[in-house]
Amino acid sequence: MSQQVKSRTNVPVVPYIAAWSAERGPRARVVGGPYGIGYADEQPYDRDAHGVLWTRSAIRRGVGKPELGRVHPARQRRAMRLMLCQVCGNAADRTEEGALWLLKDDRGVTSTWPEDLGATHPPVCVPCATESVRRCPHLRGQFVAVRVRRSVVHGVHGIRYRPTGRGPVPEPEGVTVAYTDPAVRWVRAFQLVRRLNECTVIELRG
Repeated sequence: MSQQVKSRTNVPVVPYIAAWSAERGPRARVVGGPYGIGYADEQPYDRDAHGVLWTRSAIRRGVGKPELGRVHPARQRRAMRLMLCQVCGNAADRTEEGALWLLKDDRGVTSTWPEDLGATHPPVCVPCATESVRRCPHLRGQFVAVRVRRSVVHGVHGIRYRPTGRGPVPEPEGVTVAYTDPAVRWVRAFQLVRRLNECTVIELRG
């Protein structure tokens, strides 16, 4: 959910996880080794606690223009890790039924959806969810509200590289890879993934 919505005062709201034009990170050369990829000038903060390489990004929220089609890797990762609302950055809503997510309505894909879904967008709070659905035409009829009792950090979404004689080469499409998969060593991550379980589709009220 990266669309820009307007608040009740008609002031545009830029989601917490959205990137701004001043936040493009410095160019970093990806190099390969026997155990995966890294940066030629790698720093300790380039990897997460699982040892996975992350896309670099500057942190200058609010500077320049919002780039709603681009997620800021560090803020998305923080929101997913701490269960923060992807829109306002405060705590996501949680009840006895679980945390609140807005998900693309894929109920026709499998009979068990959204069980075991790998979510790349963080949860939401009720005010932001209701405002987003009310104000954004792209969300109406395409998203459903879901309560999730159990979600665990599962892996990452990013660009996978393949080793060649000329060095690591990125594949054209993004992939989601579990932390338990050895292939994660060849992924440059830009989104943290949570696997959703014990899900209940609800009617959004707020």
